[in-house]
Amino acid sequence: MSRISQVLSQAKANGSKALVAYIVNGDPYPAATLPTMHKLVEQGVDVIELGVPFSDPMAEGPVIQKGHERALAHNISLKATLDVAREFRKSNSHTPLVLMGYANPVERFGYEAFARAAAEAGVDGLLTVDLPPEEVAVLKEALDSAGLDNIFLLAPTTTVERARKIASHASGFLYYVSLKGVTGAGHLDVGAVKAKLDEFGQLTDLPVCVGFGIKDPETAKAIASLADGVVVGSVLVDKMGSMADQSHTDIAQAVGDIVGSIRKALDDR
Repeated sequence: MSRISQVLSQAKANGSKALVAYIVNGDPYPAATLPTMHKLVEQGVDVIELGVPFSDPMAEGPVIQKGHERALAHNISLKATLDVAREFRKSNSHTPLVLMGYANPVERFGYEAFARAAAEAGVDGLLTVDLPPEEVAVLKEALDSAGLDNIFLLAPTTTVERARKIASHASGFLYYVSLKGVTGAGHLDVGAVKAKLDEFGQLTDLPVCVGFGIKDPETAKAIASLADGVVVGSVLVDKMGSMADQSHTDIAQAVGDIVGSIRKALDDR
C-alpha cells in the first residue's frame, strides 16, 4: 500500500477528513518552499501537493498562474522540485508528497527516468493536469513500476462513463474539481458537488478529495461532509505571493495559520 493510500485509509478509519495543501515550488522565492512544507505538516496537512512551475499552466486561475511566474523567475524546474522533495524527506518520512503539474516537463525528462528519480526523491504520486486517460498508458506503466500513484482530476462536466475510465487508470485518490473553470474561480455550489460525488461514488473505492473553491474553514467544513478530503491551494499561493518581500519564516507561519484554521474546522465537524 502506498504512503498516500495508508494516510487516507487511516484518516477514514479514524473518522477524520484528509486535508491536502497545494503550493508552488519556488514561490515566491526558493528558500520559502521547504519551511512552508514543514509548517503545513505541523498544522495538520495530510498530503502535500507541490506544484511544478510551468510556463503555460492552463488550468490555473490568475493567482496560481502568478505563483508559477514567480517561481520561474528563479529558474525553478522539475529537477529542482525533485531536489526539494529529497530535502523534505530527510526529516519527514510519513507525509505523502504529490507532484502536480503538466505533461511537457515530465515528457522531456523521460517517463521512466522521471519515475525512477521521483521515487528516489521520496515522491509518492503524480497529478498531470493535461494528460487524459487515453494518453496515459506509457506514463502509468513507468509510475506503476516505480510504486508511484497516478492521480487524476474529475470535473463537473465529467460523465459517469468517462469517470469510470479515469478511475480505472487512477490510484491513491481522485481529485474532484468542484467548479467549472480555472483554480480560484467561481462560487462553490455544495449541492452540485454532492450530486456529482454521489454519481462517482458508485464507480470506485478510491478516496475522493475536492478542491477548486476551498478558501476558508466554512467551505472546507461544508465539503468535508461529502468527500474523503479537501484540497486548499489558491488561498495559500495568494498569501505567499503577497509576502514576497518577507522572510521565509514569516511566510511559513502565515500559510500555517490558514491551514491550521481549516484543520480545526475539519476536526470540529
